[in-house]
Amino acid sequence: MAKTYHLNPMGRFINRVMRTLIRLGIGPQQTYLLTVRGRKSGKPMSTPVSLVEDSGTRWIVAPYGNVNWVKNARAAGEVQLTRRGKTETVKILEVGASESAPVLKKYIQMEAITRPYFTATVESPVEEFAKEADQHPVFRVY
Repeated sequence: MAKTYHLNPMGRFINRVMRTLIRLGIGPQQTYLLTVRGRKSGKPMSTPVSLVEDSGTRWIVAPYGNVNWVKNARAAGEVQLTRRGKTETVKILEVGASESAPVLKKYIQMEAITRPYFTATVESPVEEFAKEADQHPVFRVY
């Protein structure tokens, strides 16, 4: 059974450190700072995310499920991605299980820290990722 995500004080601290490092251009190449306006507050909210790139297409994965940034991104239909001091505003489209399953498989190969939140494993066939795709939203970046 997959672990449930809860942002605790240590997680908040790590996110704060990662936000600073990403803004400075330090950190893994696939890591960006995602900023989206709060759907209720209207205030910009930022969180580190890892993008999956495949055949020229970029994907944003929500490994921890339907968290606040996901709800805000759905409502906005666009997000800002920042890396090394450069910010781009991009349109996003949430995709279904058949399209997201191979992206999820690639994602957990890249991001080992998120594996406990998946039932499928690195060795699982793509079909296993499709079964849990509704628990890990995936957005295509335009």
